[in-house]
Amino acid sequence: MTILPHRTATALVVVDVQNDVMASVHDRQRVIDNILVLVSRARDTKTPVIWVQHSSDKELFFGTDGWQLLDELPVAPSDPIVHKKHGDAFEGTGLEADLAAFGVGHVVIAGAHTDFCIRSTLHGALVRGYDVTLVSDAHTAEDMTEWGAPPPAQVIAHTNMYWDNQTAPGRTAAAVVTERVAFSAPIR
Repeated sequence: MTILPHRTATALVVVDVQNDVMASVHDRQRVIDNILVLVSRARDTKTPVIWVQHSSDKELFFGTDGWQLLDELPVAPSDPIVHKKHGDAFEGTGLEADLAAFGVGHVVIAGAHTDFCIRSTLHGALVRGYDVTLVSDAHTAEDMTEWGAPPPAQVIAHTNMYWDNQTAPGRTAAAVVTERVAFSAPIR
C-alpha cells in the first residue's frame, strides 16, 4: 500500500501522447487503442484521468501542432492537463497537487516514450510515495537503434520486466496488461 496516508484513490496518468511524440513509435495504433480502453474504464469508475504534455526549447515547442495531444484522445474539459519540460512528469509541474486534490495514492501510467518520460515518471512517482502500475501494453518507444539502443520491442519488454520487479518500502510496483487493469470508484 502507498505510504501516502489517507490517499486511497487511483488516477490514470497518460504521458506525452502528442502528435510529434507518437509520429513514429512502435505499435502506435495498438498503444492508442489500449489507452482509449483505459480512459473509458477510468471514466466508468469516476477515476481521474490526467494528461501530460511535454515541451522543450529544442524540438517540441509549446502550442505547436506537433505539441498537441492526439485528436483521437477523449480529453474532457474537467481533466487536468499537466505541462512539463522534464522527463519526470512531477518535476516542476502541478501533477503532485492534482493527485493530492483527488486523494490519489496509486497511479496507473501509460503513454510515451518508454525509455525517457515513462521511465522517469515511474521512478518519480515511486520515490514520492505512490504505488505505481505501468500498463505493459500501453506504452511505446521510437526506434533508437541508430544510437545504440535495443529495438523498441526490447526496450518495452525490458521496462515491463524491471518495473514488475521494482520494490520500495511500503509501496507497490507492477506492470500489467490493459485487460487486467481494473479501476474502482474512489472511496470517499
